[in-house]
Amino acid sequence: MSESTALTDITGDYTLDVAHSRLGFVARHAVVTKVRGQFTDWSATAHIDTANPAASSVTVTINPASVSTGSADRDGHLTSPDFFDTAAFPEWKFVSTDVTRDGQDWTITGDLTIKDVTKPVTIEFEENGSAKDPFGNIRVGFEGSVTVNRKDWGLTWNAALETGGVLVSEKIKLEFDISAIKNA
Repeated sequence: MSESTALTDITGDYTLDVAHSRLGFVARHAVVTKVRGQFTDWSATAHIDTANPAASSVTVTINPASVSTGSADRDGHLTSPDFFDTAAFPEWKFVSTDVTRDGQDWTITGDLTIKDVTKPVTIEFEENGSAKDPFGNIRVGFEGSVTVNRKDWGLTWNAALETGGVLVSEKIKLEFDISAIKNA
């Protein structure tokens, strides 16, 4: 469902507006609750081709040391060798390999590299609309998510709970709220 349809054709090259975007995640903690976090240092560029979606492309670069969950201790553990090992692997990357479109729904498949492991992922996005902002910028918005198994990228640390189950879920939901500005 489109909130804004200012443009009929959003074809062009775009750069992520980090101040108005979010790359977040959700993990189940101790079986009973969810922990939410985000990365605060990341960038993305995209080429959007509405007439030929397969000609579209996306590249995302993430600094995993920028993880923020609201707990300095948890963030420190996530950046340690138990999880992200940011000293050895200071950058993650997503590079699209295929893009399809069905109306306002876009499907982006690409290679996600975390640490030294690259695996394909497919992310479903909904185009939220487009607009010309008060500063003359053409903006497009997208929302998407995908659930991945963190063990596929070697993120295997865990702790057993006395009552059964584990401290951190294997399934992690990645959430994308994107605002991008068309390059001049």
